[in-house]
Amino acid sequence: MNTILHKADTRGDANHGWLHSKHTFSFANYYNPERMNFGALRVLNDDRVSGNMGFGTHPHKDMEIISIPLEGDLKHKDNMGNETVIRSGDIQVMSAGTGVMHSEYNNNPDKEVKFLQIWVIPNQKNVSPRYDQITLNVADRENKLQQIVSPNPNDEGVWVNQDAWFNITNIESGKELKYPLNDPERNGVYVFVLKGDVTVNDQILNKRDGFGVWDTKELTIKADSNTELLLMEVPMD
Repeated sequence: MNTILHKADTRGDANHGWLHSKHTFSFANYYNPERMNFGALRVLNDDRVSGNMGFGTHPHKDMEIISIPLEGDLKHKDNMGNETVIRSGDIQVMSAGTGVMHSEYNNNPDKEVKFLQIWVIPNQKNVSPRYDQITLNVADRENKLQQIVSPNPNDEGVWVNQDAWFNITNIESGKELKYPLNDPERNGVYVFVLKGDVTVNDQILNKRDGFGVWDTKELTIKADSNTELLLMEVPMD
């Protein structure tokens, strides 16, 4: 088993006033040659955006972009004709493929929106751009894993052009879960702690810590307090 630990306070910190972003991996003005990616997981940004502010229209190409709102409402608009709002409990995916333009704004004037923006390197380039958004039943993640991303259009959650599986869970203090990898020969899992304290394969983790594990078939997850956890299984090659 191989592991890598990224403590919360070692992330890149970009504070633009209206936007405060923490970068687990190199992004924009934050560059760390030892923090470029975890396999196909290229970007994990923990964003907070002030009321009525946001990202103006900008392009993306050949990337699977997943947005997970944590608090507040995020307004999305793109050149594929999609104009919508995503909220906590929703999952949004955009396959940029041959190219897409989009904007993201806080839909509220008086409170922050907090969300994760995640980029996964696709397993094929120049696909037709695609947008999808679903609302999950949050109760389905209580003390169990709720799949939110997979490679399969007919599976639970949204799908991406990569052999990647994401799960989210809320675990009560003292409870334990197992996560068997879908492809243990090829994949690793990056664990990101949204809330609480947890021990993963004997590694103690706290809020917003990241922990990558590969060359293993299974993770053992024990909640040391009430914990919210995101697991991202991606190819390591």
